Amino acid sequence: MTVRRVALITGAARGIGRGIAEDLATDHEVAITWNTTDPGALLDQCPTIEAIRADLTDPGSAGRIVDAVSDRFGRLDTLVLNAGALGTDEVEDPSVIFDVNVLSAHRMLTAALEHLAAGSSVVAISSVNARLPAQSAVLYSASKAALDTWVRGTAKNLGPKGIRVNAVAPGATEIPESPRPVELMALFRDLTALGRVGTPQDIARVVRFLASDAAQFITGEVIAASGGYRL
Repeated sequence: MTVRRVALITGAARGIGRGIAEDLATDHEVAITWNTTDPGALLDQCPTIEAIRADLTDPGSAGRIVDAVSDRFGRLDTLVLNAGALGTDEVEDPSVIFDVNVLSAHRMLTAALEHLAAGSSVVAISSVNARLPAQSAVLYSASKAALDTWVRGTAKNLGPKGIRVNAVAPGATEIPESPRPVELMALFRDLTALGRVGTPQDIARVVRFLASDAAQFITGEVIAASGGYRL
């Protein structure tokens, strides 16, 4: 009997995270975390997914999440660090952006490390804004640049253990649950070489590749999945 791999995806009740969860659930056991967005629609479609409510800014949440996954599935093979905070430079507490986008990723990996064996994969969701800073979202862009550096450094640290760490950097991506203004999406399309914006499924396919054995010699990389945004 083939043992199904187990994937944990943070912040996966909607958008890109949900797309990743739906994709991996076809042949993985999947657990997700959620905080403010109810995952009911995802669970209706994929009832085998384990949904864990957690505030990732709580330093104790990472251990509780990993314990819940271990109790349910007994192993962990893929950790997808998707949870993110997107805010303008005028947010009341800018530290939250770095806490969710960078520090929570480190806490999650630290908690999961004892369960990740050689051959396991960690995939962080970054952004093209890490190298193409968004106007009025400098802190968000900087947090994603910090995440990219964390990915490369962590890949170096975990390489001897046979654990791969990479990131996917989406470009302009449509989130079905939160449609953007038509005029803005038209601008994004005009700035994208392939003439369309991305979908959660576009990003999910790259995550699937990085989590698979087909990418077993890839680590420390940030792969843009942007359709050629702002080339």
